[in-house]
Amino acid sequence: MKIIDNYSLQKHNSFGLDVYAKKFVLIDDEKKLFELLNSDEIKNMKKLILGGGSNILFQNDFDGIVLKSDIKGINELEKNNSTVTIEVGSGEVWDDLVNYCVNKGYGGIENLSFIPGTVGAAPIQNIGAYGTEFEEVFLNLEGIDLNDFSKRIFAKDECEFGYRDSIFKNNFKNSFLITKVRIKLNVNPKLNTNYRAIADYIKRNKIKKDTLNIKEISKIITEIRKSKLPDPLEIGNAGSFFKNPIVNKDRFLDLKDEFNDLVYFEIGKMYKIPAGWLIEKAGLKGVRVGNVGVHKDQALVLVNYSNATGKEIVELSNSIKAKVLDKFNIILETEVNIV
Repeated sequence: MKIIDNYSLQKHNSFGLDVYAKKFVLIDDEKKLFELLNSDEIKNMKKLILGGGSNILFQNDFDGIVLKSDIKGINELEKNNSTVTIEVGSGEVWDDLVNYCVNKGYGGIENLSFIPGTVGAAPIQNIGAYGTEFEEVFLNLEGIDLNDFSKRIFAKDECEFGYRDSIFKNNFKNSFLITKVRIKLNVNPKLNTNYRAIADYIKRNKIKKDTLNIKEISKIITEIRKSKLPDPLEIGNAGSFFKNPIVNKDRFLDLKDEFNDLVYFEIGKMYKIPAGWLIEKAGLKGVRVGNVGVHKDQALVLVNYSNATGKEIVELSNSIKAKVLDKFNIILETEVNIV
C-alpha cells in the first residue's frame, strides 16, 4: 500500500469538489493495514474512512489521512435449499454485488439496485430503497477499530440499525474501518413489488406479474432510479441529500388537512413524508444560487453546477431546512455526511 501526499479527492466524491487530502492510501490488504496504522507516521494522524464518495460533502481540504478500502472478493460461504450466506470485501462496488446475486438467482437485495457506493458503506448508512432495507439481509461484519487498532466483528444486534443510521454513524463514526460484510439471501426469492413506484411502473408498462423475476425487478428499479436521479458524471451530486422525515399521526392529520395532495407512506403508527415533496412545495425545486442549486427534476437532489465549494452547498441546504421548517414545522435531516 502506497501513501500518497497532497492527493486530489475530486474523483472520489460525487459532488466533484476540488478538495485535497494531506495523505491518501488505498487499502487492499488487512495485514498491511495493521502495519500502516501502527506506524509512527500515521498512528496519531486524523483519519477519514472513504467509501465510494457518493454520500459525502467536503467543506474543506482534509488535514489528515484518507483511508479507502480496495478489499475485493465475493465468496459464497454456505448454501442450502433456502438460503445462501455471502462474504463480500468492503471495497466491492455495491451494484456489482447486486448484479452478481441477481444473476445467481439469490433474492433480497434486488430492490437495492443501482444504489451508488461500496459494500462497506452499506451497513454504515443502512441503505434502503423501494421497500427494502439493508438490515433485512445483514448477518455480520468485521473490521478494524481505529481507536485501539483491534480487529472486531459486529453482529446485527450490535449495529444499532435505524432509518439510514447505524452505530457506525454515531459511536463509531469515522473510527471503524469495515473490511468484510456478510449477508444472507434467499435461494427461492419472493418478489417485493408493493412499493408505489414499482407497482406504477408495472401497471404503466402492462407487465404481467407472473412473468416477473428478480432480474426484471432489478431492471425496473434501475430504470426508475435513472429517470429520477441525475448522473454524477454529468452534474455533481450525492443523490438524496435529505432523509425523508417521519411524523406522528397528529402532525400527519394536520398536514393532510392543509395539503390535499400530501404524499406519504404509512410506517406502523407513523408516517413518512418525502423530503422532495416538502422542498418542492416550499417552491425550491429548480432553484439555483450561484454555482449550486436544487435539481430541476428531483427536489431531493442538490447539485454542483460548476466549481462549487462544499460551503456553498451547505449554505443552500441550511436555507432549504429553514424554509421547510417555516412552512411545515418539520425539521429536515441531512442524509449526506458533511465533513
